[in-house]
Amino acid sequence: MHSAITISLVPEARGGPFVFWGDLAAGCQQAASFGFDAVEIFLRSAAELDAGRIKRSLEQHHLKLAAMGTGAGWLVHKLRLTDPDPALRRRAREFIASIIDLAGGFGAPAIIGSMQGRWGEDVSRDQALGWLTEAFEELAPRAQTHGVPLLFEPLNRYETNLINNVEDSLVFLEGLRAQNIRLLCDLFHMNIEETSIADALRRAGARLDHVHFADSNRQAVGLGHTDTAPLVEALRDINYTGYLSAEILPLPDSDTAAEQTITSFRKWFSKS
Repeated sequence: MHSAITISLVPEARGGPFVFWGDLAAGCQQAASFGFDAVEIFLRSAAELDAGRIKRSLEQHHLKLAAMGTGAGWLVHKLRLTDPDPALRRRAREFIASIIDLAGGFGAPAIIGSMQGRWGEDVSRDQALGWLTEAFEELAPRAQTHGVPLLFEPLNRYETNLINNVEDSLVFLEGLRAQNIRLLCDLFHMNIEETSIADALRRAGARLDHVHFADSNRQAVGLGHTDTAPLVEALRDINYTGYLSAEILPLPDSDTAAEQTITSFRKWFSKS
Protein backbone atom coordinates (compact mmCIF):
# COMPACT_ATOMS: atom_id res chain seq x y z
CA MET A 1 0.00 0.00 0.00
CA HIS A 2 1.10 3.54 -0.71
CA SER A 3 0.59 6.91 0.95
CA ALA A 4 -0.84 10.05 -0.65
CA ILE A 5 -1.91 13.49 0.49
CA THR A 6 -4.24 16.09 -0.99
CA ILE A 7 -3.43 19.42 -2.61
CA SER A 8 -6.29 21.81 -3.43
CA LEU A 9 -5.85 24.44 -6.13
CA VAL A 10 -9.45 25.66 -5.78
CA PRO A 11 -9.87 28.93 -3.84
CA GLU A 12 -13.62 28.35 -3.59
CA ALA A 13 -12.93 25.14 -1.61
CA ARG A 14 -11.02 26.94 1.14
CA GLY A 15 -11.85 25.32 4.46
CA GLY A 16 -12.58 21.96 2.87
CA PRO A 17 -10.91 18.58 3.48
CA PHE A 18 -7.57 19.14 1.78
CA VAL A 19 -4.20 19.30 3.52
CA PHE A 20 -2.16 21.62 1.31
CA TRP A 21 -3.53 24.62 -0.52
CA GLY A 22 -3.03 26.93 -3.44
CA ASP A 23 0.48 26.15 -4.72
CA LEU A 24 1.18 22.89 -6.54
CA ALA A 25 4.97 23.14 -6.36
CA ALA A 26 4.93 24.04 -2.66
CA GLY A 27 2.42 21.28 -1.92
CA CYS A 28 4.57 18.71 -3.66
CA GLN A 29 7.63 19.91 -1.77
CA GLN A 30 5.77 19.58 1.53
CA ALA A 31 4.39 16.15 0.62
CA ALA A 32 7.87 14.91 -0.23
CA SER A 33 9.37 16.37 2.94
CA PHE A 34 6.98 14.31 5.05
CA GLY A 35 7.72 11.16 3.05
CA PHE A 36 4.50 10.67 1.07
CA ASP A 37 4.59 8.54 -2.05
CA ALA A 38 2.09 10.57 -4.06
CA VAL A 39 -0.27 13.52 -4.18
CA GLU A 40 -3.96 13.74 -5.02
CA ILE A 41 -4.85 17.00 -6.76
CA PHE A 42 -8.14 18.89 -6.55
CA LEU A 43 -8.18 21.34 -9.45
CA ARG A 44 -10.52 24.06 -10.65
CA SER A 45 -10.53 22.68 -14.20
CA ALA A 46 -8.19 20.82 -16.52
CA ALA A 47 -7.81 23.97 -18.60
CA GLU A 48 -6.32 25.85 -15.64
CA LEU A 49 -3.54 23.36 -14.86
CA ASP A 50 -0.75 22.75 -17.35
CA ALA A 51 0.50 19.17 -17.67
CA GLY A 52 4.08 20.37 -17.88
CA ARG A 53 3.73 22.11 -14.54
CA ILE A 54 2.45 18.93 -12.95
CA LYS A 55 5.25 16.88 -14.49
CA ARG A 56 7.95 19.23 -13.21
CA SER A 57 6.57 19.28 -9.67
CA LEU A 58 6.17 15.52 -9.48
CA GLU A 59 9.56 14.72 -10.96
CA GLN A 60 11.41 17.27 -8.86
CA HIS A 61 10.10 15.71 -5.66
CA HIS A 62 10.00 12.07 -6.82
CA LEU A 63 6.24 11.80 -6.35
CA LYS A 64 3.49 9.98 -8.20
CA LEU A 65 0.05 11.32 -9.02
CA ALA A 66 -2.46 9.21 -7.09
CA ALA A 67 -5.66 10.70 -8.55
CA MET A 68 -7.42 13.90 -9.60
CA GLY A 69 -10.72 15.09 -8.18
CA THR A 70 -13.57 16.47 -10.26
CA GLY A 71 -15.52 18.04 -7.39
CA ALA A 72 -14.88 21.59 -8.58
CA GLY A 73 -17.21 20.77 -11.45
CA TRP A 74 -20.03 21.02 -8.92
CA LEU A 75 -18.54 23.38 -6.34
CA VAL A 76 -17.33 26.02 -8.80
CA HIS A 77 -19.16 25.41 -12.08
CA LYS A 78 -22.44 23.94 -10.75
CA LEU A 79 -22.27 20.96 -13.07
CA ARG A 80 -23.58 17.52 -12.20
CA LEU A 81 -24.15 14.35 -14.17
CA THR A 82 -27.79 14.11 -13.08
CA ASP A 83 -28.90 17.67 -13.85
CA PRO A 84 -32.35 17.76 -15.47
CA ASP A 85 -30.95 20.10 -18.16
CA PRO A 86 -29.37 17.97 -20.91
CA ALA A 87 -27.00 20.78 -21.90
CA LEU A 88 -25.64 20.95 -18.35
CA ARG A 89 -25.31 17.16 -18.20
CA ARG A 90 -23.27 17.32 -21.42
CA ARG A 91 -21.04 20.05 -19.99
CA ALA A 92 -20.57 17.97 -16.84
CA ARG A 93 -19.42 14.97 -18.90
CA GLU A 94 -17.07 17.19 -20.89
CA PHE A 95 -15.60 18.65 -17.70
CA ILE A 96 -14.90 15.18 -16.30
CA ALA A 97 -13.56 13.93 -19.64
CA SER A 98 -10.96 16.70 -19.68
CA ILE A 99 -9.76 15.71 -16.20
CA ILE A 100 -9.70 12.04 -17.19
CA ASP A 101 -7.38 12.99 -20.06
CA LEU A 102 -5.14 15.16 -17.89
CA ALA A 103 -4.83 12.62 -15.07
CA GLY A 104 -4.59 9.72 -17.50
CA GLY A 105 -1.47 11.22 -19.00
CA PHE A 106 0.20 10.53 -15.65
CA GLY A 107 -1.28 7.05 -15.28
CA ALA A 108 -3.75 8.29 -12.66
CA PRO A 109 -7.54 8.04 -12.41
CA ALA A 110 -10.15 10.76 -12.08
CA ILE A 111 -12.63 10.66 -9.19
CA ILE A 112 -16.39 11.15 -9.53
CA GLY A 113 -17.93 12.05 -6.19
CA SER A 114 -20.00 15.19 -5.77
CA MET A 115 -20.60 15.49 -9.51
CA GLN A 116 -22.88 12.46 -9.30
CA GLY A 117 -25.54 14.93 -8.11
CA ARG A 118 -28.81 13.94 -6.48
CA TRP A 119 -32.47 13.27 -7.15
CA GLY A 120 -35.57 15.17 -6.06
CA GLU A 121 -38.13 17.73 -7.14
CA ASP A 122 -38.87 16.83 -10.79
CA VAL A 123 -36.17 14.12 -11.00
CA SER A 124 -36.85 10.60 -9.70
CA ARG A 125 -34.11 8.42 -8.30
CA ASP A 126 -34.51 6.02 -11.23
CA GLN A 127 -34.13 8.87 -13.71
CA ALA A 128 -31.05 10.21 -11.92
CA LEU A 129 -29.49 6.75 -11.92
CA GLY A 130 -30.30 6.43 -15.60
CA TRP A 131 -28.44 9.66 -16.39
CA LEU A 132 -25.56 8.58 -14.18
CA THR A 133 -25.43 5.28 -16.05
CA GLU A 134 -25.25 7.09 -19.40
CA ALA A 135 -22.40 9.25 -18.14
CA PHE A 136 -20.38 6.36 -16.77
CA GLU A 137 -20.84 4.32 -19.94
CA GLU A 138 -19.46 7.27 -21.91
CA LEU A 139 -16.63 8.24 -19.54
CA ALA A 140 -15.29 4.83 -18.50
CA PRO A 141 -14.06 3.92 -22.02
CA ARG A 142 -12.24 7.25 -22.14
CA ALA A 143 -10.39 6.31 -18.96
CA GLN A 144 -9.68 2.90 -20.45
CA THR A 145 -7.82 4.48 -23.35
CA HIS A 146 -5.31 5.76 -20.76
CA GLY A 147 -5.10 2.36 -19.08
CA VAL A 148 -6.65 3.63 -15.86
CA PRO A 149 -9.93 3.02 -14.04
CA LEU A 150 -12.62 5.59 -13.42
CA LEU A 151 -13.13 6.02 -9.68
CA PHE A 152 -16.60 6.33 -8.16
CA GLU A 153 -16.94 7.62 -4.60
CA PRO A 154 -20.15 7.06 -2.62
CA LEU A 155 -20.79 10.05 -0.35
CA ASN A 156 -22.67 10.42 2.90
CA ARG A 157 -26.35 11.38 3.04
CA TYR A 158 -25.59 15.04 3.79
CA GLU A 159 -23.80 15.42 0.44
CA THR A 160 -25.98 13.33 -1.86
CA ASN A 161 -29.16 11.26 -1.66
CA LEU A 162 -28.22 9.14 -4.66
CA ILE A 163 -25.63 6.50 -3.66
CA ASN A 164 -24.30 6.50 -0.10
CA ASN A 165 -22.72 3.15 0.67
CA VAL A 166 -20.67 0.30 -0.74
CA GLU A 167 -23.56 -2.11 -1.26
CA ASP A 168 -25.62 0.35 -3.30
CA SER A 169 -22.50 1.30 -5.25
CA LEU A 170 -21.83 -2.32 -6.17
CA VAL A 171 -25.42 -2.85 -7.27
CA PHE A 172 -25.11 0.20 -9.51
CA LEU A 173 -21.72 -0.74 -10.94
CA GLU A 174 -22.70 -4.35 -11.59
CA GLY A 175 -25.49 -3.09 -13.84
CA LEU A 176 -23.08 -1.25 -16.13
CA ARG A 177 -21.46 -2.56 -19.30
CA ALA A 178 -18.20 -0.73 -18.52
CA GLN A 179 -15.82 -2.92 -16.55
CA ASN A 180 -13.09 -0.45 -15.56
CA ILE A 181 -15.03 1.50 -12.92
CA ARG A 182 -13.68 1.05 -9.42
CA LEU A 183 -14.68 2.22 -5.96
CA LEU A 184 -13.11 4.93 -3.90
CA CYS A 185 -13.98 4.24 -0.28
CA ASP A 186 -13.70 7.25 2.02
CA LEU A 187 -13.41 6.23 5.66
CA PHE A 188 -15.08 9.47 6.80
CA HIS A 189 -18.20 8.88 4.68
CA MET A 190 -18.20 5.20 5.64
CA ASN A 191 -18.20 6.11 9.33
CA ILE A 192 -21.57 7.79 8.73
CA GLU A 193 -23.16 5.30 6.35
CA GLU A 194 -21.82 1.80 7.00
CA THR A 195 -22.88 -0.50 9.84
CA SER A 196 -19.36 -1.97 9.74
CA ILE A 197 -16.61 -0.20 7.79
CA ALA A 198 -14.45 -3.33 7.83
CA ASP A 199 -17.25 -5.51 6.45
CA ALA A 200 -17.99 -2.93 3.75
CA LEU A 201 -14.34 -2.87 2.69
CA ARG A 202 -14.39 -6.66 2.41
CA ARG A 203 -17.60 -6.44 0.39
CA ALA A 204 -15.92 -3.97 -1.98
CA GLY A 205 -13.13 -6.49 -2.50
CA ALA A 206 -11.48 -6.33 -5.90
CA ARG A 207 -13.64 -3.31 -6.86
CA LEU A 208 -11.76 -1.17 -4.34
CA ASP A 209 -9.06 0.92 -6.02
CA HIS A 210 -8.54 3.98 -3.77
CA VAL A 211 -9.06 4.82 -0.09
CA HIS A 212 -9.49 8.21 1.50
CA PHE A 213 -7.58 7.79 4.75
CA ALA A 214 -9.53 9.83 7.30
CA ASP A 215 -10.74 9.55 10.86
CA SER A 216 -14.34 9.84 12.07
CA ASN A 217 -14.11 13.65 12.42
CA ARG A 218 -12.47 14.05 8.99
CA GLN A 219 -9.16 14.83 10.61
CA ALA A 220 -5.97 12.79 10.29
CA VAL A 221 -6.22 9.15 11.31
CA GLY A 222 -5.53 8.96 15.03
CA LEU A 223 -7.29 12.23 15.87
CA GLY A 224 -10.83 10.82 15.93
CA HIS A 225 -12.59 7.76 17.33
CA THR A 226 -12.33 5.31 14.40
CA ASP A 227 -10.99 1.91 15.43
CA THR A 228 -8.31 1.55 12.75
CA ALA A 229 -7.14 -2.01 13.44
CA PRO A 230 -10.18 -3.79 11.95
CA LEU A 231 -9.96 -1.64 8.82
CA VAL A 232 -6.31 -2.54 8.33
CA GLU A 233 -7.17 -6.21 8.72
CA ALA A 234 -9.96 -5.90 6.16
CA LEU A 235 -7.67 -4.20 3.62
CA ARG A 236 -5.10 -6.95 4.09
CA ASP A 237 -7.79 -9.60 3.73
CA ILE A 238 -8.75 -8.30 0.29
CA ASN A 239 -5.08 -7.85 -0.72
CA TYR A 240 -5.51 -4.12 -1.24
CA THR A 241 -2.36 -2.58 -2.73
CA GLY A 242 -3.53 0.89 -3.72
CA TYR A 243 -3.27 4.37 -2.25
CA LEU A 244 -4.39 5.57 1.15
CA SER A 245 -4.86 9.27 0.53
CA ALA A 246 -5.42 11.90 3.20
CA GLU A 247 -8.47 13.85 2.09
CA ILE A 248 -8.80 15.47 5.50
CA LEU A 249 -9.26 18.82 7.17
CA PRO A 250 -5.95 20.67 7.68
CA LEU A 251 -6.37 20.70 11.46
CA PRO A 252 -4.92 21.93 13.67
CA ASP A 253 -2.80 23.04 10.70
CA SER A 254 -1.56 21.55 7.43
CA ASP A 255 1.84 20.41 8.68
CA THR A 256 0.45 18.75 11.80
CA ALA A 257 -2.25 17.01 9.76
CA ALA A 258 0.38 15.74 7.31
CA GLU A 259 2.72 14.58 10.06
CA GLN A 260 -0.08 12.78 11.90
CA THR A 261 -1.18 11.10 8.66
CA ILE A 262 2.23 9.77 7.73
CA THR A 263 2.82 8.63 11.32
CA SER A 264 -0.46 6.68 11.26
CA PHE A 265 0.27 5.27 7.83
CA ARG A 266 3.67 3.99 8.95
CA LYS A 267 2.17 2.58 12.12
CA TRP A 268 -0.46 0.54 10.30
CA PHE A 269 1.01 -0.24 6.89
CA SER A 270 4.36 -1.38 5.62
CA LYS A 271 5.46 -0.04 2.24
CA SER A 272 5.44 -2.42 -0.67
